[in-house]
Amino acid sequence: MMRRVSVWLLFVAIGPAAAEDWPVWRGPRGDGTSFEKNLPLRWSPDDNIAWNTVIPGSGHSSPIVIGDRVFVTTCLHKEQQRILLAVDRLTGTTLWQKLVLTSPLEPKHGLNSYASSTPASDGKRVYVSFERLRKRIPSDDSPRKPRETSHIPPDTVAEMVVACFSVDGELQWQRVAGQFYSRHGFCSPPILYKDLVLLNGDQDAEAFLVALDKQNGERRWRIDRPNRVRSYCPPLIVQAGGKTQMVLSGSLGVDSYDPDTGKSIWNITGPTEQYVASMVFGEGLLFMTAGFPTYHNMAIRPAGSGDVTATHVAWHEKETAARKAAYVPSPIAYDKWFYVMSDSGYLNCLEARTGKRLWIEQLGRHHSASPVLADGNLYVTDDDGITYVLKAGPNFEVISRNALGESCYASPAVSGGQIFLRTSGHLWCIGKQ
Repeated sequence: MMRRVSVWLLFVAIGPAAAEDWPVWRGPRGDGTSFEKNLPLRWSPDDNIAWNTVIPGSGHSSPIVIGDRVFVTTCLHKEQQRILLAVDRLTGTTLWQKLVLTSPLEPKHGLNSYASSTPASDGKRVYVSFERLRKRIPSDDSPRKPRETSHIPPDTVAEMVVACFSVDGELQWQRVAGQFYSRHGFCSPPILYKDLVLLNGDQDAEAFLVALDKQNGERRWRIDRPNRVRSYCPPLIVQAGGKTQMVLSGSLGVDSYDPDTGKSIWNITGPTEQYVASMVFGEGLLFMTAGFPTYHNMAIRPAGSGDVTATHVAWHEKETAARKAAYVPSPIAYDKWFYVMSDSGYLNCLEARTGKRLWIEQLGRHHSASPVLADGNLYVTDDDGITYVLKAGPNFEVISRNALGESCYASPAVSGGQIFLRTSGHLWCIGKQ
């Protein structure tokens, strides 16, 4: 235990010049970027692989890396069990496997999984979230509209469950964050801020944002989301506009909140209905991409208060073609550029300040994973498990194309000069041993 805590404190103390953990969805800044140097540029199943290990069951959640441990969630379909695993990052050995909950498999989209929510860790504890179905009891008498329950049996309640484990696998607490109904399934990864665990409950019912206490899981605040439309974006915490903001797209708009209290700061109406891709921040602007039922790219000036729809949109690519925006993959903001990986396999490079498209090129057949950026290179993985490495910049330059022979829907994690990739059957550690 002391070694892991010491490693974590070392990372925090010496910052970007040294190795970084990958503690939550999309990494240490929540935007898919890493300060790591000298990452592998080329690999295959038999070359430049430190180890690979079988992950039982299936899931699309990304791995997280804390010190000398890698954590990942999965679902054992036959047993209807949702699981958290800890893997030794040096050897790939599974250190422990813990049952989080047992529940009937919820309705979901064909491209979703029953373990899509990426864990989060503060170096001492690991937080996970899943959907649980249970039989309704007489006290569950809150009214629900037909749209909210058409995919759930009438005698069944769907819940967002959050659990906290120590890094050694001991359950610390488990809480129901709220009821959750979405015909596309569940994917709401926990985000950590100070002493809070933050979760987005956008859904086809009573939508909410909630903050739980990291120590005991007690609710610290909860706010309603206005439009009750399913979306799957975790919030992004940024210092912008002279304050700390928690921003997210979803529920028919883009919103900023005070993460300490949940109080609204500003909002933008639209531009579409449903959102999956997370937001990013760069060049003093917030960026979003969205794709149902219409496709959009947008840059927002993160100041102001109240409804800023008419005043703070820096640029907006409206109702564009599907290949020019993303529904599922989250974007990357780097230097002067904004990168969007479309679901249909086209990587777009736009000028961050203006939205001018510099190039658009096709990579894979279909993409679900979000790209990451490290040491000036983009790492973009497609559904067939092929990772394209490209030089980040205003020109289209492919460095390598790396196949592992298994499908992949999870986004990569980067830490300590290595890349961690979860495919349909394995967890891979790519790079020097």
